[in-house]
Amino acid sequence: MQRKKYYLDPPKILVLGFAAIILLGSLLLTLPASTVNGHGLSFLNALFTATSATCVTGLVVVDTGTTFTLFGQLVILFMIQIGGLGFMTFATLFAFLLGKRISLKERILLQESLNNLSMEGIVRLARRILIFTAVIEFAGAVILAIRFSFDMPLGKATYFGIFHSISNFNNAGFDLFGHFQSLTTYVDDPTVVLTICAIITFGGIGFIVMNELYDYRHSKRLSLHTKIVLVTSGFLLIGGTIGIFLLEFSNEKTLKPLTFSGKILGALFQSVAARTDGANTLNLSDMTQSSLLLIVLLMFVGASPGSTGGGIKTTTFTTLIGAVWSQIRGKEDVIFYRQRIGYETIYKALTVTFSALFLVMTITLLLTITERGTDFLRLVFEATSAFGTVGLSMDLSRELSPFGKALITFTMFAGRVGPLTIAYAVTIRRNPDSFRYPKGKIMIG
Repeated sequence: MQRKKYYLDPPKILVLGFAAIILLGSLLLTLPASTVNGHGLSFLNALFTATSATCVTGLVVVDTGTTFTLFGQLVILFMIQIGGLGFMTFATLFAFLLGKRISLKERILLQESLNNLSMEGIVRLARRILIFTAVIEFAGAVILAIRFSFDMPLGKATYFGIFHSISNFNNAGFDLFGHFQSLTTYVDDPTVVLTICAIITFGGIGFIVMNELYDYRHSKRLSLHTKIVLVTSGFLLIGGTIGIFLLEFSNEKTLKPLTFSGKILGALFQSVAARTDGANTLNLSDMTQSSLLLIVLLMFVGASPGSTGGGIKTTTFTTLIGAVWSQIRGKEDVIFYRQRIGYETIYKALTVTFSALFLVMTITLLLTITERGTDFLRLVFEATSAFGTVGLSMDLSRELSPFGKALITFTMFAGRVGPLTIAYAVTIRRNPDSFRYPKGKIMIG
């Protein structure tokens, strides 16, 4: 009798692949060579840090700059790079270097990993992703290294420039400045703020959009996806900047002491970083509750599909807004730029959003049990930041109980891989219905 062959579909491979990288990174961070004190991290703290790095989140339970040796920092940096680009993109890089042909199965995995609509040209897209990444990270590293060289020795400035360019392009937000201060000393520095904002934005709009913008000089056209991503990203960036600027303008602990240009730079950076990146130039614990709630909303939306960021994604957000607006106007179809959005896309947007809300609320509920006495807003903020793989924290991560750390670790993993991908990975192979039931009617609203 022939044994049944077990089938690993793309969602299962992606989930297991990320899990394997996290486990390997965790083991490396427990080694004595990884930490300054020569003892290594405890496995739980190592698992939390490795998950945060691989899932490009940026939440930390120990200070990166003062806890880890050069070896430990490079392990974290390597996990950030793999997590941001996706391990399938890295596998493709090695295939290119070895002159190996990309198989059909690998192309399907690449398509799933990059969240691309079509498999056509997927290898060329992967090659361009590697080029885009190298160029942007190199440019960012050079600019930051030159700026940091005014404050530290050239060798250290170069290393800091490389580390922070890679960390922020991949929307991880890990920093080396020590004492959990992130980039607060550069809050009104235009070179640092604008450079890192540009790097974060490039990483957050998605490689598909970058590829189309690169080809625009020849094609003179942009897809509906790219138009929605650019418009929504611009709206959230500007809206978030204005909102934080107005809400923090008179706050003595954040924007008020700064010059007018400093206030704009501070608000801009937090608006950009709130979407996907864990860096901050303002102390979040000093911000008003109104600003923190706005940041929670920005973190929940997150970046764009096929990017290094998390969240429900800009296209999901816009699709839902379009569906609501169509219902209010009594229209049957959702229309953007004279193109109709299919019902399957709207259903998927609803599923992604509901799954995300359910995950964030469930984790928050569990945190209220494990972290008794902690302010509710801090718990919601931490859970949303973990799901959106943002990495901003109101100084809660390092105070979490072991159960709390485990919950946030799972949330970061689910946010990076995607709740739907995890659901697909743990269910049996999905088959379309062979028949349809009669239509029923229920009252809504």
